[in-house]
Amino acid sequence: MAFHSLKVYLGELNRTPLGDLRFAVSALGLVAVEWAKSQRQFDAYLLRRLKADMTLNSKITRPYAKELGDYLKGKRREFTFPIDWSTLKPFQRQALQAVYAIPYGETRTYAEIAAQIGRPHAYRAVGRANATNPMPLVIPCHRVIGADGKLHGYGGGDGLPTKEWLLLMEGAVMT
Repeated sequence: MAFHSLKVYLGELNRTPLGDLRFAVSALGLVAVEWAKSQRQFDAYLLRRLKADMTLNSKITRPYAKELGDYLKGKRREFTFPIDWSTLKPFQRQALQAVYAIPYGETRTYAEIAAQIGRPHAYRAVGRANATNPMPLVIPCHRVIGADGKLHGYGGGDGLPTKEWLLLMEGAVMT
């Protein structure tokens, strides 16, 4: 976790099928995606989480906005921009890197992710890592479901309806 000030560039993507998104990019890659109600709310989140020095720079953020927009229109299955993993705590990074690797249109359970990272009893901690995922959509925590095959928890957008919309858009088989 970064304890010094990090310089981030702010971007936004408006009028998507899931509403307006705000995001932040460091020199190493994406650090945050949020359904923030206002720029002030997003800035406060970044200050609290990253102690970030923030500036607008559409030249840097434009490629990220394009890929996010294409994904939400069903025109992109993978992101090619980098992710700045350095802002995450070690366990969260490990769990979210496993989530990041879940292929488009597929799902995994919290227990499967826990087993994959060598911590088979840490499925609740995997759930917590997903609940605090700072880059939803890109790190596809919507692809993680309960052991019962049902949707459990989603903090982005409108919650579970957003998770369901994303999985349906991707053509994921749900029970």
